[in-house]
Amino acid sequence: MKRSGRAWALVGLLSVAAVFNYLDRQVIFSLFPPLRAELRLSNVELGLLGTVFLWVYGILSPFAGFAADKFGRSRTIILSLGAWSAVTWATAHATSSAQLLAARGLLGVSQACYIPAALAMIAGHHPERTRSRAVGIHQVGIALGLVLSGVLGGWVGQHYGWRAVFTLLGVAGVAYAAGLAVSLPRVADPQHRKEGAEKPQLRPALRELLGTPNFVRMASVNAISSIAWWIVYAWLPYHLFERFQMSLAEAGFTATFYLQAASFTGILAGGWLADFWSQRTARGRLLTQVAGFLLAGPALFVLGVTWSVPVVVSCLLVAGIGRGFYDCNTMPVMCQFTRPELRSTGFGIYNFASSVMSGTMTAGAGALKDSLGLGGALAASALIVLLCALYMMSIRFEPAAAASGAGS
Repeated sequence: MKRSGRAWALVGLLSVAAVFNYLDRQVIFSLFPPLRAELRLSNVELGLLGTVFLWVYGILSPFAGFAADKFGRSRTIILSLGAWSAVTWATAHATSSAQLLAARGLLGVSQACYIPAALAMIAGHHPERTRSRAVGIHQVGIALGLVLSGVLGGWVGQHYGWRAVFTLLGVAGVAYAAGLAVSLPRVADPQHRKEGAEKPQLRPALRELLGTPNFVRMASVNAISSIAWWIVYAWLPYHLFERFQMSLAEAGFTATFYLQAASFTGILAGGWLADFWSQRTARGRLLTQVAGFLLAGPALFVLGVTWSVPVVVSCLLVAGIGRGFYDCNTMPVMCQFTRPELRSTGFGIYNFASSVMSGTMTAGAGALKDSLGLGGALAASALIVLLCALYMMSIRFEPAAAASGAGS
């Protein structure tokens, strides 16, 4: 297989893994009502199901990303997928809030290794002219996982119970991990790692990354903006369930399908636009992200205050397109100021900052539900996104000298 063929085959394989990654982490939010009823969870405990995952996931992400850079991204991806699928299956057997929280923590441990390794691997196998599109296709897998978490999770949960959801996903994920162990080494380019390149060391790697001003700026943007999106992802199904008296399946579908279906368009269009724009200005990918946030911000505000279902759907479509513009360029923008050998570590730091911040707010939204209201929390997320867009417009940088990637 030619190198370009291997590069796109890699995107296909990892996109399926991305579906499982986000399906397994997000499906629990579509199951809040039956979980609350059976295990007698409070609003704060429901919020903690998101917080525990995000804090564990975030704290471990820099170390997991560094392990991928040092010991091999293919191996890290396969082990991560198998481990988190096993934890998903085990979640089906939880009988108390403590056991459920423990399972979410273990899910954070096992999933921390995947995204930094996968995105760095894709970016390393694709040149500048196709990098945003390649990362964008992988992000489509993430968006599809989010859609299925609401649609599949809500439907299976309503008809067969929440335990059946986790059992089904766990078994399917373990089976795919076994297949990936055979197929992934065949498509990863064995010549992609620079010959004689030294393996990174943790302290120098962290010092280099945190000493790069634009790395710190974009990590901060990623962290602050994720607060807004995790409020939407975690609490929108419950908001629709309460405000519009939707069924469990309908709330899960509405909260995920329209947002993520629109993000498919945003990811693909944003990837093409960024690849095109980046050939004309070093800020092309960054400005594509800014445009996405300027679309999403107003839509999120209206989403929180409206009492009209058609308006909800319209806002989710616009917000999804805007989020897609941003997501497909996170790693490609980071590649402009981060060495190939440190990209998994770098994205791990991104995940750390965003997960700790958004995890805090996921629980905070649950704690403030009775006073502020979920609609108010959703509207506040709009202000966060718009402020991030304004800050990003002030960032300047030069094209990266190295466009090739690190190995597999």
